[in-house]
Amino acid sequence: MSITFTPQQVASMIEAVAVEGVRTDPIQGIAALAEASADDLSFLGNLKYSAEVATSRAGVILVPLEFVGVPQTNQVFLRVAKPSFALALICSVLEAKLWPKPPAGVHASAVVAPSAVVDPSAHIGPLCVVGENTIIAAGVTLEARCQIGTHAKVGPDSWLKPGVLIGDYCVLGARCRIQPGAIIGSDGFGYEPIDGTIHRIPQIGTVVLEDDVEVGANTTIDRARFSRTVIGRGTKIDNLVQIAHNVRIGRQCLITAQVGIAGSTTLGDHCVLGGQAGVAGHLTLGDRVKLGAQAGLFEDVLADGFVNGTPAMPFGLERRLVVLSRRLPDLFKKVDSLAASLDSPKS
Repeated sequence: MSITFTPQQVASMIEAVAVEGVRTDPIQGIAALAEASADDLSFLGNLKYSAEVATSRAGVILVPLEFVGVPQTNQVFLRVAKPSFALALICSVLEAKLWPKPPAGVHASAVVAPSAVVDPSAHIGPLCVVGENTIIAAGVTLEARCQIGTHAKVGPDSWLKPGVLIGDYCVLGARCRIQPGAIIGSDGFGYEPIDGTIHRIPQIGTVVLEDDVEVGANTTIDRARFSRTVIGRGTKIDNLVQIAHNVRIGRQCLITAQVGIAGSTTLGDHCVLGGQAGVAGHLTLGDRVKLGAQAGLFEDVLADGFVNGTPAMPFGLERRLVVLSRRLPDLFKKVDSLAASLDSPKS
C-alpha cells in the first residue's frame, strides 16, 4: 500500500484538536509504534503503550488529548479525542482510493429480469442475477456473482461483495455492506417430527436489514417462518455467524464471529455477543446486554446484564467459580488425606 499525505492534510482529515512539532516531509505508510519508520504514521490507541511513543520513529503520531509528551525532531503529534477512531477516518479515505466504487452500469454477463427496477447509478457486476420485480436503488454496488431474488429490495448506496445471495422478498436498507459469501434469506431450520417422520415446515417470511447494517463473510441470516427476521439499524455482524428464523436484533449491536442465535430470540439495542457465544431460542435479551466469548445462554437476561460461561451466569459469579474450580485438586487431596486419617486405627 502506497500513500502520500502531508501532516497538515492528515490534521485536516481528522480535525485534530492540536498540532505539535514541525515536519515538512509527507507520510507514506501506516505502522505500529514499535515498527514505524520516519515516513510512517502511527497512533497511541491505548495509554499502556505510552512508553513506545518516546522511542517510535514514526513521522506523525496520533495521540490522545491527555497524553504527556513532546514530539522528537522532524516528528508531529496530532492530538485527538480518540486516536483509534481518527485512524479509522484516515483508513476510510485510503479505502476509497484502494477500492474505488465501480462505474455505474450493468455488465454484459449479468442477468437482470425485465420487471426489475435498477437505478441508472447502480453497478451490476459480472455474472450477477437480479430477479423479477426486484428494486436496486441509487448508488448500489453488486460485485461479481451476486444473486438477488424476486421481489427483493436493495437500498441506496448498499455494497454487496462477490458471491452474496439475497433471497426472495428480502429487504436491505440504505448503506448496508455485505461481505463475500453471506446469505440473507435462506430457509429457516423448520421441521416437525410426526409419527417418526420429520416434515419440513415452509419458511414463508422475510429478512429485513435496516439502514447501515454490515454482515460478515459466510454469515447466514435465515428468513422467518412467517413475518420477519429483523436486524436493527447500525448493527454489525462478523464472519461465520448463524442467525435463525424470526430472530429480532436491535440497533447498534455487535455480533462477533461464530455466534449462533436460535429462532425467535429477541435482542435489545447496543448488545454485544462475544465470539462463539450460543443463544437458545425464544429468549429475550434486554438493551446493552453483553455475552462473553463461548457463553451458552439458556435464559432471559435483563438490560445491562453481563453474563459468561456455560450455562451462562453473571460475569462476576462465573469468574469466582472459575477461580474456585482451579483449587479443587488441592481440596480433594486434603479431603482424601483427612478421610485416610479418620480411617486409620487409633493407637
